[in-house]
Amino acid sequence: MAITADHIRTTLNAYLDEHPENERELAVALGLIADGDDLTSRKTSPGHVTAGAILVDAGHRVLHIHHNATGKWLLPGGHLESEDNTLLQAAGRELAEETGIPPHAVTPHGEGPLHVDTHPIDANPAKGEPAHQHFDFRFLFRTTADIGDLQTEEVSDAAWRDIDQITDPQLRHRITAALR
Repeated sequence: MAITADHIRTTLNAYLDEHPENERELAVALGLIADGDDLTSRKTSPGHVTAGAILVDAGHRVLHIHHNATGKWLLPGGHLESEDNTLLQAAGRELAEETGIPPHAVTPHGEGPLHVDTHPIDANPAKGEPAHQHFDFRFLFRTTADIGDLQTEEVSDAAWRDIDQITDPQLRHRITAALR
């Protein structure tokens, strides 16, 4: 069964119960949900949901991928697919696809996202996509595995980085707190 609006709403409300300081940042997502927009579709503008993975190894380093389309080092993640049943499952699928690390080699830290990030995405005329926002539900996973075969269509490199290299202070703090 595909991810539903109810699942997104429930996950977002549970997240905001834990992190009410993020309500202003997520106001657009809340409004789109209230309006009945399909946030599971990458065609939905002005924004839609994506799922990301914060993968931490035994040395508390965080895995980053070099994303081909953006030319940036990012956390693994991407758009939802029709076969995804939950946001957590979507994050795990994206992690496995992009890094080649099999699902059995990672353990989720919990059922809910550690962080929900709203960020702008530039227009992509080649795909007919206007500028929009991603509401990225980021889940924490742990592993002792190493990087596998990268999904070279989307990813050109992967590297483990120290937590202090996470540029978002809120995300860095939450990862550090979760690992205590």
